[in-house]
Amino acid sequence: MPPPNPAAMEFLLKRRSRPAKTLTMPVPTRDQLAPILTAAARSPDHGKLEPWRFVVLGVGAMDRLADLAAQRGLALGLEQSKIDKVVAQYRDAKLAIVVVACPVQSDKVPAIEQAYSAGAVCLALLNGALASGWGANWLSGWASHDRTFVQSGLGLNPSETVAGLIHIGTETSAPPERPRPDVDKITTWVGT
Repeated sequence: MPPPNPAAMEFLLKRRSRPAKTLTMPVPTRDQLAPILTAAARSPDHGKLEPWRFVVLGVGAMDRLADLAAQRGLALGLEQSKIDKVVAQYRDAKLAIVVVACPVQSDKVPAIEQAYSAGAVCLALLNGALASGWGANWLSGWASHDRTFVQSGLGLNPSETVAGLIHIGTETSAPPERPRPDVDKITTWVGT
């Protein structure tokens, strides 16, 4: 049995995402990002399929994607407020990692379990960034589900989807604590 890790448990009990709009420079360097990506890649992965990959977006890519989001939003006939929100998400960001879900054909591991693994990678990436002292936030938005946007803007192939965008940077203000679920209300004990 592994020894208890009270510091890790305390971190998990107190962890709090930082709103992406409050994140600024500096952002992690490639060397600082490497252990965070490595930690995320240790997420549960039934069958060792690695049904996910990373796309690291810097400021130049974010500006390009903001422009593409504006064009796609208009082409899709979306409300201007919805377009503006996603455009700002990209334009204001300094660094984001796209977790790409890339399912692998498998007779043993269903596609849904591979998607869950990609979600686990998102959370591990978020927690790895927070544990490393950075502010971080997991976002998506309509553009991350638009095929034209993800294929032309992010280079995804037709079978790939965006599991999440993890924004990382230096936080400018700590968010207030928010209400958390009542664990007793959402837990059913069976056989105890």
